[in-house]
Amino acid sequence: MQTAPTRDNAALPAASGSNVRLAFVLVTSLFFLWGLSYGLLDVLNKHFQESLHISRARSGLLQMAYFGAYFLMALPAAWLMQRRGYKFGILFGLLLFATGALLFIPATALLDFNVFLFALFVIACGAACLETAANPYVTVLGDPANGARRLNFAQSFNGLASFIGPLIGGALFFKGSSGQAAQAGFSGVQGTYVVIAAVVVALGVLIARTPMPDVREADASGSTGHDGSLWSNRHFSGAVIAQFFYVAAQVGVNAYFINYVTEQVGVSSQAGAFLLSMPMLCFVAGRFAGTAVMGKFGPVRLLTWYALISIALALAVVAGFGWLSVAALVAISFFMSIMFPTIFALGVEGLGAQTKRGASFIVMAVVGGAIAPPIMGWIADRSGTHIAYLVPVACFVVVAWYGRVAASRA
Repeated sequence: MQTAPTRDNAALPAASGSNVRLAFVLVTSLFFLWGLSYGLLDVLNKHFQESLHISRARSGLLQMAYFGAYFLMALPAAWLMQRRGYKFGILFGLLLFATGALLFIPATALLDFNVFLFALFVIACGAACLETAANPYVTVLGDPANGARRLNFAQSFNGLASFIGPLIGGALFFKGSSGQAAQAGFSGVQGTYVVIAAVVVALGVLIARTPMPDVREADASGSTGHDGSLWSNRHFSGAVIAQFFYVAAQVGVNAYFINYVTEQVGVSSQAGAFLLSMPMLCFVAGRFAGTAVMGKFGPVRLLTWYALISIALALAVVAGFGWLSVAALVAISFFMSIMFPTIFALGVEGLGAQTKRGASFIVMAVVGGAIAPPIMGWIADRSGTHIAYLVPVACFVVVAWYGRVAASRA
């Protein structure tokens, strides 16, 4: 599979092999960073429901602010990197990320839900820059034939951070639901994000001081893998659609996980937050396992089968069979694990000079994560959380369709 311009490898010898390897390590650390922020997001959803006394529909605005930022920032980030390179885009993203994390200081002082929304929006703007840079950059740091596997490997660390996030949130955010206990929980929120800001600043300094391969010339000159309109490439346009619905499913599945388990099996919200680490652990395992299995079965076949299995599991969640359905909800994450990087790699395959622009549109499709949670929250407020999981069922149907479309090209 070719996931980048054919001349990208020709652009890399100017940098030493050790620089390429170090660049890959540093960029992979970015996947961990935004995975942690996402892992904390779903815990914040339930925490704010209890401590700020908001409905499930309104708490879904957290995901809307977070993933809406991706829609707004992806194209500007691509434009910035086309002119200044991947490294500049990464540093700019880290600056926004740290700024948003530090905004949690005034947010926790005011205990204003809208200020929290703004802080998360700024963090997500930074994450959008990082994703727009890191996903295509990883695909060109090495043999193009292994781009999808390399991206799945890097994304595995995103899943690892998503597993750690709920453990941190469960331990620090749920110290009570009112009065001084609630304030103690918000102190944990503030401390967590201040530490994240410090780590982001340190990582930014390290990246700024490290020589990294600049592959802009590879995208900007010569022939390309696709000379016509970007949107006339049905595999790219299909990837944008599939990514929209995949992210909608992923975010929706996890956004109301704590609500689901507290309703189905009667555990506390803190216990639900700790349980949320289980699907995240499955997500990590799925990423590493998928990276290995993909070499044998191919990304397209794996994507299609995983989508079909996810549909069956999501229907079991809708059925509401107590712990059995909770187990199905956990298992979905294993099969979702390879979807984002696989769709991304298939979508940018052969785009040539339009790779950065195409990547930005696929990242913009992450806005699906802004749409699904409010819809699911509205359904959950009226019909129960289990019924709301019909939304991910419909989303996985679209992903399975894209797998069939991609198979026609294979």
